[in-house]
Amino acid sequence: MISWGEAIARYAEWLAAGRRSPGTIRLYRHYINQVARLAPTPADVTPRALLRLVGTSRWSPETQKSARAAVVGFFAWAELEGIVDESPARRLPPVSVPPAVAKPAPDHVLEVALRSAAPRERLMLLLAAYAGLRCSEIARLHRDDLVDGFLYIVGKGGKQRVVPIEHPEILWGLRRADGWVFPNGLGSHLTPGHVTKLLSEALPDHWTGHKLRHRFATRAYAGNPDLLALGRVLGHSRPETTQRYVRVADEALLAVVRAAR
Repeated sequence: MISWGEAIARYAEWLAAGRRSPGTIRLYRHYINQVARLAPTPADVTPRALLRLVGTSRWSPETQKSARAAVVGFFAWAELEGIVDESPARRLPPVSVPPAVAKPAPDHVLEVALRSAAPRERLMLLLAAYAGLRCSEIARLHRDDLVDGFLYIVGKGGKQRVVPIEHPEILWGLRRADGWVFPNGLGSHLTPGHVTKLLSEALPDHWTGHKLRHRFATRAYAGNPDLLALGRVLGHSRPETTQRYVRVADEALLAVVRAAR
């Protein structure tokens, strides 16, 4: 009977062979380690126990959907490998995620943060607000990623995209870097979690780096309503995802209401 440790290690190797990103593999391992608390071995996990775990109300819909994907994937693999006779995750219901409303950081929030930020944090703020980068992408930036004014970014799932950079201060900050743009002093770069923390500390009133990404998407779409191009810059594979980052301008909403008079 295969142990949890061996099963999880083999599943991680299988994911890596399928070119899943290190971040995705870490996240899936996190969820499967929680499943491992349910039973002594993978073969002992019951559908009822999985339903109780994945259906917990303490998770947000997004987290619940991510956990379900990890669990379903693991047990589908385990069934193929003969580790379980039948996947106990087959009857897990799909998770519906309610449409989110974009909440872009207001201009004055960014202005306040930029005025008081140290040079390192200021560059992070600019990258989120004017290039739409995720905190994880900011953390891993290297000087060599900038080529002729274009940033070559490896985002979620190991997908590469190209982001044009025109902001002069961003260009200056990237070009002056010696290797990693945000080094950790140990020969590597800062962790995504640390960048997230630094941005949250730099922004007032509980705003976050991710809301700067919403700001970028909202302003970019207002200036050029090309959802496909915006999705490419943000690193989204589906336009539905990009739509969740864009808040329709108040003036446009008012125009709709006034037109109905």
